[in-house]
Amino acid sequence: MADEHGLFAGDEAARAGHDASGHRARLRKRLLAGGSEALGDHEVVEYLLMTAIPRRDVKPLARMLLQRFGSLAGVLNADPGALAKLPGMGETSAAALKIVALAARRMARSEVQEKPVLGSWQALIDYLTIDMAHLTVERVRVLYLDVKNRLMLDHHVGDGSIDEAAIHPREVVRKALDLGASALILVHNHPSGSPEPSRADIQITNRIAEAGRLLGITVHDHVIVGREGHVSLRAKGLI
Repeated sequence: MADEHGLFAGDEAARAGHDASGHRARLRKRLLAGGSEALGDHEVVEYLLMTAIPRRDVKPLARMLLQRFGSLAGVLNADPGALAKLPGMGETSAAALKIVALAARRMARSEVQEKPVLGSWQALIDYLTIDMAHLTVERVRVLYLDVKNRLMLDHHVGDGSIDEAAIHPREVVRKALDLGASALILVHNHPSGSPEPSRADIQITNRIAEAGRLLGITVHDHVIVGREGHVSLRAKGLI
């Protein structure tokens, strides 16, 4: 009778390899044949890791990543350096996850760039959510629009709290004039998760809107994005 290092051990390894191959084939079949819900979140992460780690059971690693970062979006938007340093990961595995986030951003951005922003509001919200909801720092952006409300420039103003130390009303309006923009939308995120506006958010918005009115630049909205959703100051009657 063969011992644990002999024939039976070899048979067991072969069966394990066959089982892993069969599991991957089943995931692939479900992915190609099904819709957007064909795979669970852990299976999406697992499938991405399979492309980078072809001969290892990556299911435990996928579950660990989801537990650590809280959600599929959290995993895909995690810092690549932090991902690469986790046990069982590495740069190749981190890149396999990050390329999906990059592709999602590019797709969402193209939807915004190709149509008038006010006529494709959900596309704008999707783009901003993908790009900003999971940031760990507060980021301020200004979207400058032409006379047809098409995006001219998505300007990253800076990182930090949205007040006059970070965003100057006159500078925002001056840039609109330099670009020949007729309108703008203010955007920033709340790393806390809640998108509810603060008093400072409302005050700076109204200062910029007033500066814009004096020079014929319309402030359409100020959108705040967080993991828990988004808020439009225009929709809340705060502009």
